Amino acid sequence: MRKISIIIVLAFFLTECSTVPITGRKRLNFVKDSQVLPASFAQYKGFLEKNKLSEDKKMTAQIKDVGAKVSAAVDRFMRANNMQTEADSYKWEFNLVEDKTINAWCLPGGKVVFYTGIMPICANEDGVAAVMGHEVAHAFAKHGQERMSSGQLQQLGGIAVALGTSGKSEDAQKIWNTAYGLGSGVGMLAFSRTHETEADKLGLVFMIMAGYNGEEAAEVWVRMSEKAKGKKAPPQILSTHPSNETRIETLRAYLPEAKKLAKLYNEQSNHTGK
Repeated sequence: MRKISIIIVLAFFLTECSTVPITGRKRLNFVKDSQVLPASFAQYKGFLEKNKLSEDKKMTAQIKDVGAKVSAAVDRFMRANNMQTEADSYKWEFNLVEDKTINAWCLPGGKVVFYTGIMPICANEDGVAAVMGHEVAHAFAKHGQERMSSGQLQQLGGIAVALGTSGKSEDAQKIWNTAYGLGSGVGMLAFSRTHETEADKLGLVFMIMAGYNGEEAAEVWVRMSEKAKGKKAPPQILSTHPSNETRIETLRAYLPEAKKLAKLYNEQSNHTGK
């Protein structure tokens, strides 16, 4: 029975593994867009109905304008790289919500929200583009779908552990189940950090493709770090996000490569006329 469980897990992994464009990372995704996007769009609509949109017309216009330019860069990339069906599935929307929380997020399918609290950290239009690129990149790389797939696989792994230890003593079963729970929990945190780093890199490429200054991406995290001074952060291994310092280093190191890729992809989309 234990061998059968392992075979099932491996079968899921091998048959549902695809590649994230640009970064080349292998991802596990067996949740189809048709299962996710209707719920995502409904959730976004419900959120907007329950939360107050910003009345600052200038900031709101900036969010919508930057969002349109960055998402257009993503769309050009997809259509120039035989991803027309995926490009058509995105329903990009950008809104600024009145909330002091320093945050922004993007649901699958391209539904983006910025909170007014993050605007001082963005500081300027290039800063907005950096955050926008990061959030749009989550949707582009299908991180939401991948997290759902991983959650289901984690449940399947728990079943496999239970089946594999069914013949052992009750104490042994508890030890194995606890070990799996702790191990898979830390593993999921590392998985989330991988997504954040990938979104940082992809977002940097997309913001540069859209005509913005990529150097500002790291500066956003410099300002975020300054804002967080005096606040004790959890060890990176127990966090869903890389540390601010790690993100600054990653963005600065990746900037030359991002510039090359942005230039290449813009030339590619111009050449194909897409």
